[in-house]
Amino acid sequence: MSNSRIPSPSFSFRHHYPVQLRILDIDAMGHVNNAIYFQLMDLAKMHYFTALGGVFDGKEESLVIVNVNCNFYSPAYFTENIEVLTGVESIGDKSLRLEQRVVNADTGDVKCVCHTVMAAFDPVAVRAIPVSGMWRSRIGEFEGRDM
Repeated sequence: MSNSRIPSPSFSFRHHYPVQLRILDIDAMGHVNNAIYFQLMDLAKMHYFTALGGVFDGKEESLVIVNVNCNFYSPAYFTENIEVLTGVESIGDKSLRLEQRVVNADTGDVKCVCHTVMAAFDPVAVRAIPVSGMWRSRIGEFEGRDM
């Protein structure tokens, strides 16, 4: 299904996370509740950063969510094969911008597009810090492009 309102991604997604929908994810209208999308994307974020070798134990440098914006384009239904695409769009001094898309894995139908800003964070000093060279390197290597 083609929808001209859906912006084209500026990069190719290398991380695909298949999700299993539960009957509790379905609302009275018969489709996936909008709040569930955020749970699916949070789970995919965790797997994305785990694939990079990241461990968020709260003791060392971490990345924390500071802003999330999501546009919904098409409903998802219980019988659909759904996956979450995740990638880092850009990295600034103290934050990065993540793009995620929930899609039908069989048809490519985009259910929603979400942009999340994550800040590098020092949990001991309780403050934002510059994104480390380690994160820049891991993300750039995984994404296969300069960050």
